[in-house]
Amino acid sequence: MSAPAPSPLAIVDAEPLPRQDEVLTKAALAFVAELHRQFTPRRDELLARRGERRAEIARTSTLDFLPETAAIRADDSWKVAPAPAALNDRRVEITGPTDRKMTINALNSGAKVWLADFEDASAPTWENVVLGQLNLIDAYTRNIDFTDPRSGKSYALKPTGELATVVTRPRGWHLNERHLQLDGTPVPGALVDFGLYFFHNAQRLIDLGKGPYFYLPKTESHLEARLWNDIFVFAQDYVGIPQGTIRATVLIETITAAYEMEEILYELRDHASGLNAGRWDYLFSIVKNFRDGGAKFVLPDRNAVTMTAPFMRAYTELLVRTCHKRGAHAIGGMAAFIPSRRDAEVNKVAFEKVKADKDREAHDGFDGSWVAHPDLVPIAMASFDAVLGEKPNQKDRLREDVSVAAGDLIAIDTLDAKPTYDGLRNAVAVGIRYIEAWLRGMGAVAIFNLMEDAATAEISRSQIWQWINADVVFENGEHATADLARRVAAEELAAIRAEIGDEAFDAGKWQQAHDLLLQVSLDQDYADFLTLPAYEQLG
Repeated sequence: MSAPAPSPLAIVDAEPLPRQDEVLTKAALAFVAELHRQFTPRRDELLARRGERRAEIARTSTLDFLPETAAIRADDSWKVAPAPAALNDRRVEITGPTDRKMTINALNSGAKVWLADFEDASAPTWENVVLGQLNLIDAYTRNIDFTDPRSGKSYALKPTGELATVVTRPRGWHLNERHLQLDGTPVPGALVDFGLYFFHNAQRLIDLGKGPYFYLPKTESHLEARLWNDIFVFAQDYVGIPQGTIRATVLIETITAAYEMEEILYELRDHASGLNAGRWDYLFSIVKNFRDGGAKFVLPDRNAVTMTAPFMRAYTELLVRTCHKRGAHAIGGMAAFIPSRRDAEVNKVAFEKVKADKDREAHDGFDGSWVAHPDLVPIAMASFDAVLGEKPNQKDRLREDVSVAAGDLIAIDTLDAKPTYDGLRNAVAVGIRYIEAWLRGMGAVAIFNLMEDAATAEISRSQIWQWINADVVFENGEHATADLARRVAAEELAAIRAEIGDEAFDAGKWQQAHDLLLQVSLDQDYADFLTLPAYEQLG
């Protein structure tokens, strides 16, 4: 008897979308189903391991480099695979979701790379998941244009040679895609995003002289990197393209991954192209892991934690040294400023800060950096041009002067700044505004002249939680308490209603956002990710 045919993926509780059949083809869904069968059990084991490690950190309040992988760190002979031509010069990368207008603007932006984001800059509505894939397919086939219904302005792609190289970011391991299920079990969002993109575009990208390139988010250990590597090997064999065609850049945006940078590169060495320093998620991870570690782990206001803070400096310096030692690109952090169309003075001050930040990264040895808005591309480009000149990168700068001890990465108390009452108000204000937009399907949101994404909401609610649980006393004498957070949130909600009017307020999801922020900020049982309860409320 022949074996029974494997079950197909089921599309569950999803309204049909225009042209979805071009993305959700039988062959593409069969590939995603096979990824799910092969790799979701390991994903589940690794998520359980995260919980065990977090419990160990709660018990010890410390982290160290892994003794069991010391031989990998000590072996100077291994390097990652050489960068493909399309990823050799990454001096400026722009980030953003994969909606139609952003796809065109990002590709046209003049940046070397576009991080096409299905993760923190995209709320995972079924429409965003499917049509984002369609927009990328249309971009590669030059089948994409867009006319803004409000302004009437039209957008079209520049010539192919002028477009940014795409590096796609799938969702993190913790998120499932409830609309795609196999035998009643949802498929991990990471496998949906990776699988659909890879299946449809791998050969198309090779034909364009590029390849299927990925950013891997929220990785917490080298074992998670090993899982990705095994997925890459399987996927390349499945569609019949050479091993090593896929390239991945890993975001070092969790505190545990910062202690395993070399091991992460080692696991992915045939597919690795670099590491990136992601600031807000990194701070969120510190709070999450050391939230019961006492006063020495209490972070001040998020805007007071700049990349020059000693523990952040240790992290970025170690990242550059590690990457260059292994032949990988080191990519710097985000310039999130959104230029004002009305206030030239705000722009002047902000542009100077962006320039100083990018100058620092270029001089520290980074090979490139992120911006959130096309107007920042020339500023970042000038900073890296001044250091790189005609060279595509500075991987030859080995930074052997850098020496980082395990304790340096978690020396939070080396920072003089303290939490402030205004910092609490800002965390509440930004948190409510961001979550409200996310619940309406928007993942990248301009708030107070900054482009905010899900990492912003995570650090906001984590800081509220931490300050309350650490019984912080603000400079005005007020104690951080649940009652204070509720009072500030109520005032903020009233201020938003007064600002936008009753009609717009009632049409939005403001009360829902307020309630969800307080839930994840005040619950004694700290939610691992805000997006997990939020996803249950997403249309």
